[in-house]
Amino acid sequence: MADRSFLAWPFFDDPHRALAVELDQWAVAHAAALDAHGAPVDEACRGLVRLLGRSGWLTRVVPKQWGGAAARLDVRTLCLIRERLAYTSGLADFAFAMQGLGSGPVTLFGPDALRARYLPPVARGEKIAAFAISEPEAGSDVGAMRTTARRDGSAWILDGTKTWISNAGIADHYVVFARVEPAAGQGGNGGGGKARFIALMVDAGTPGMTVSERIDVIAPHPLGTLTFNGCRVDAAQTVGDAGSGLRVALATLDVFRSTVGAAALGFARRALDEAVAFVSTRQVSGQRLADAQLTQARLADMAVAIDASALLIYRAAWVKDTGGDDTRVTREAAMAKLHATESAQRVIDDAVQLLGGRGVVAGAPVERLYREIRALRIYEGTSEIQKLVIAGQVLAAHAPGGTR
Repeated sequence: MADRSFLAWPFFDDPHRALAVELDQWAVAHAAALDAHGAPVDEACRGLVRLLGRSGWLTRVVPKQWGGAAARLDVRTLCLIRERLAYTSGLADFAFAMQGLGSGPVTLFGPDALRARYLPPVARGEKIAAFAISEPEAGSDVGAMRTTARRDGSAWILDGTKTWISNAGIADHYVVFARVEPAAGQGGNGGGGKARFIALMVDAGTPGMTVSERIDVIAPHPLGTLTFNGCRVDAAQTVGDAGSGLRVALATLDVFRSTVGAAALGFARRALDEAVAFVSTRQVSGQRLADAQLTQARLADMAVAIDASALLIYRAAWVKDTGGDDTRVTREAAMAKLHATESAQRVIDDAVQLLGGRGVVAGAPVERLYREIRALRIYEGTSEIQKLVIAGQVLAAHAPGGTR
């Protein structure tokens, strides 16, 4: 069982500690169902969403007014759940995370009509959500997106391509981000020369939207490309104000970026536990591998990396939760994601090294972790982008008039 001593830290309240205990017990009881290794990925993901919904965990990704468990999203809760699910199953963590990220824009910015329509089925695990922002030439640089939205009477017309979209092909609805085309006779984009963006809720099966490609990656997840060709979306499906799409996207990522670090932390904790269990019994030259100083030094480095990641993750989550709805944690969340994902990669690699040949057997826990962790250093902002974000925050704080 993963270390839970960190729950005594002052970042947590008693309800968080109780939730962690309940989640541990539930995860152990449902370990076989959570570990969907070998099943077709679409089928496995749908099943995990249903299981998480039936068990009540998805009520944590929407507010109470719309079928959730609490009045507002609690980032510490999201992190605790992602960490524990990732410890057992990367795909279970993915299923939970995408229900949150895919519905987050509606939770934070949607009109009540959209909240009432989309959020309760997400909380029950009856509908699958997706977040569609990346494009072939616009990944971390979201401002470079070229998918367009053109106003036509009471609707918006979408044209373009989105790729690397999680849940593409199995989602029931997508929040799609696009560049707003200027109206006829206006110069620039929207008349002022500055690009404007929009977020639209698009139901699966809407004419003009197709899943044009499925993408296979080293750790199987539902992933694909969406193509929009004259896709007509009612203007009532707008999330936030027309023109505020980037704000919607960035504020949503500000909430969920820390949780990516939490998933990495869960992977790292599992890798350390697997390594400790192995070296404690493995005999080499007449002694346990655990008795070798080189082994102990490696284990110490792994443990330090894990605790440092946990401190950064739950610091960021605490700041967001205690600061109010308008609190930005751009710097804290970027630090948490950067350190946790990079450190988890090293921790897992160390575990593979300690297990030797057993560490690279296909399907073994650490081999699966080795494949699972790699994508976390890329999605929701690469490690390189996180460094630029952190540096920008530091420089701004030291500029004249800045605050530190």
